[in-house]
Amino acid sequence: MQPILANYTASITELKKSPTGLLKEAGDEAVAILNHNVTSAYLVPSALYEKMMNIVDDYYLRKEVDEALKDKENSIRVELDKI
Repeated sequence: MQPILANYTASITELKKSPTGLLKEAGDEAVAILNHNVTSAYLVPSALYEKMMNIVDDYYLRKEVDEALKDKENSIRVELDKI
């Protein structure tokens, strides 16, 4: 059984009738869109989507920083007190 990763659900028919109403009802949360009781998509408010993208960006930035810190050959030691 597939998990539903949202507190709100709606059918595709409900989505077709009123996508704005679904977003309004869910507030700042995502809505799982079901097709024959199986999640086929998620309707995500723009503010939540922007938060998600920031988290993804931070994750990839952190990976780059970790890789750069592993490169001891090209690293430069800096003392913050002397800047």
